[in-house]
Amino acid sequence: MNRISVVGTSGSGKTAFAARLAGILRVPHIELDALHWEADWVEAPVEVFRSRVREAVSADRWVVDGNYSKRARDLVWERADTVVWLDFSFPVIFSRVVRRTFRRLVLREECCNGNREKWSLTFSRDSIILWALQTYKRHRASYPPLLRSLEQGGVRTITLRSPKEADRWLAQLAGLAAGVRSFAQEI
Repeated sequence: MNRISVVGTSGSGKTAFAARLAGILRVPHIELDALHWEADWVEAPVEVFRSRVREAVSADRWVVDGNYSKRARDLVWERADTVVWLDFSFPVIFSRVVRRTFRRLVLREECCNGNREKWSLTFSRDSIILWALQTYKRHRASYPPLLRSLEQGGVRTITLRSPKEADRWLAQLAGLAAGVRSFAQEI
């Protein structure tokens, strides 16, 4: 696993999972949201965004998180050797996105590029909570055939169905990585 794409519905924990995975593998973590959003929640022009993504995934090793199916998935997946889908249940996704949104609102946590959640966006048609509601079923329907197609092309796919399963998978990987590093030091 050298080039890994982490996908899932908003609120699944893609960024946190990908950051942990990148840390275990000691590779760069690329957050597509950070390449897509400018200050004040202004979207980067499509070609600027695609150029940023193209440059980021030109490296030999990385973990990318984010979907961006219409804007950049082709660039990420044509280079990925592994795709991890965080396919968590709707109650998990919904509770996570609501908790995260309100935590960011109350604590004024930065999301990316200086952006912060806004009360006015939280209760608008641009709400991340509404986005998670709108995209959950679509992702559940679209990812299985997409992943099967990737597998046929030689890409490894991993579907993790719960946060506990994701934590166990990362723990196993961390153990393997530590063993490999220890063995390499002994030689």
